[in-house]
Order: sequence, then C-alpha cells, then structure tokens
Amino acid sequence: MQSSTLQVQDPAKARAFFENKIAFTTGPVELDRMLKSGDNHITVVDVRAAEDYAKGHIPGALNLPDGTWDRPTGLSKDKTNIIYCYTIVCHLAAKACVAFARQGFPVMELDGGFETWKAYQMDIETEPANRLQQGGQQRH
Repeated sequence: MQSSTLQVQDPAKARAFFENKIAFTTGPVELDRMLKSGDNHITVVDVRAAEDYAKGHIPGALNLPDGTWDRPTGLSKDKTNIIYCYTIVCHLAAKACVAFARQGFPVMELDGGFETWKAYQMDIETEPANRLQQGGQQRH
C-alpha cells in the first residue's frame, strides 16, 4: 500500500490562489444577499440545459446553455455576470466563464451551482421559457 505524503505548499502561491478564488467566485448566501439588496451591478446566468432551467432556477437568471456562448445575449460588460451550472463538480460554469471573459465580459462563478443554491433553501423561480424569449424568439 502506498503512503501519501502531504507536501508543504508555498505560502505565496497559496495566497495568490485564494485571492483569485475570492475575486472570481461567490457563494449562494452572498448572491442571495446581492439579489435581495437590489444590487443592479450583477447579472445572474444559468448555463444549464433549457429544460432544467425551466424546471427551476435562481430568480431573474438568464439561460445561456452551451451552444449560445459565442453570442451571449443578455450579458453586460458593465456588470459582473455571475455564472452557475448544476453542481460543485460540474465544469460548465467554469467553461462558460472562460468563453465569456474571452469576449470581454466580467465574470464570477457561483460556488456549488444550482444544487447548492437549493440545499441552502434559497428562492427558486420556475417558468416555461427563458425570460429573454418572447413569442419563440430571443430579444436582442
């Protein structure tokens, strides 16, 4: 049986890592506070499949599933776009953050995704279609 040895990590690298983590992630409690305070400096973006979004999502969230990221309707370059997907082990939100940041959009990832949001018993909104869609077409 192999033994695992914990290496002593470089404190400067650890500090840089955690400073970036704080700068580019937020938790469900913090996001809930932002939403309830009426913070108009954020846009919440759900990158899950449209059918999952329709079953329930964070109130006011836009739905931009994979395949729409090259033309992200509804994102703002003047606001922080908070991106979430399914769970803490899902990488859709991280991939979306890379795609959106590459296009010049400020982004943060919601730690834990929608499952963690639900686990904290935060408000959930349900609707049959993306709120950007009217009459089957997306508003631009």
